[in-house]
Amino acid sequence: MPTSNISIEIDLDEQKVPQLIQWTASDSTADMMQPAKSMMLAFWDGADKAALRIDLWTKDMMVDEMADFYYQTMMGMADTYLRATQQKELVNDMKQFAKDFYKKFKETQLAENK
Repeated sequence: MPTSNISIEIDLDEQKVPQLIQWTASDSTADMMQPAKSMMLAFWDGADKAALRIDLWTKDMMVDEMADFYYQTMMGMADTYLRATQQKELVNDMKQFAKDFYKKFKETQLAENK
C-alpha cells in the first residue's frame, strides 16, 4: 500500500516561541521545505472522542494575516464538512459565521487605525 509523508520543522527561540515553521510533503511537487507563518493541525481520537490540536504561529505573523488565515480555514472547514456530510444548511451557517467574523475584524482594524 502506498504511503505519503508530511514533515514539519519548527525552529524555536529560547522561550520556545516558533521562529520558523517549514513543511514538506512526499506527494508535493515542491522539492524543498516550504515556509509558513502559521499552522493548524488536528487529529480525531475516535477512542476518546476528542480533537487533538496543534496551533502554532511565528512572531512575524501579523494580526491581519491571522484574520485571513482563520477566515480561509473556517471556509475550508465548511467545504470539507459539506463533502463529508452534505449538510448544506449547517455549512451555510458556518460560512456566514466566517464572513461575519472577517467583517468584524476589518471594522475593528479600521476603528483602531483612526
